Amino acid sequence: MVLKSNILRTLNPNPSMTAEQRKLYQNPEAVRKILKDTQTIAVVGLSAKPYKASYSVANYMHAAGYRIIPVNPQVDRVLGEKSYPSLSDIPEHIDLVDIFRPPADCLDIVKEAIACKAGAVWLQLEIISPEAAELAKQAGMPAIMDLCFKIEHRRYQDELD
Repeated sequence: MVLKSNILRTLNPNPSMTAEQRKLYQNPEAVRKILKDTQTIAVVGLSAKPYKASYSVANYMHAAGYRIIPVNPQVDRVLGEKSYPSLSDIPEHIDLVDIFRPPADCLDIVKEAIACKAGAVWLQLEIISPEAAELAKQAGMPAIMDLCFKIEHRRYQDELD
């Protein structure tokens, strides 16, 4: 069923994004550059529950060699890493802020990512906030929206070595 859903999604992309937004925020070159250049990923909304998408994707990223920093004020540790209540509490540089929060939260998260001088932001699959993506773009920060890091990493994996 997931495969069928992915095929249908490819044929009929999310209608809540315009063609111009898809061109800007789902650009294959930008995706590949982020995947290749990223080492440290702050995952905002990372759950400690293994059945949640955020956990599954972060676990995959960790296994692929990325350093994962959980951002969730309700948990102490996830995937063996200390969890921080917010991006501003992280004491090291963040290459990518990967967002697993509702669209209404994204603008404030991107503002915090900009203040922390993160390298890029990634709004996960079905998380669409044009205002947040545009704010990142205006700050000179690459932004990806409505794509799954895990799926994109698998798609471009052979090109990343």
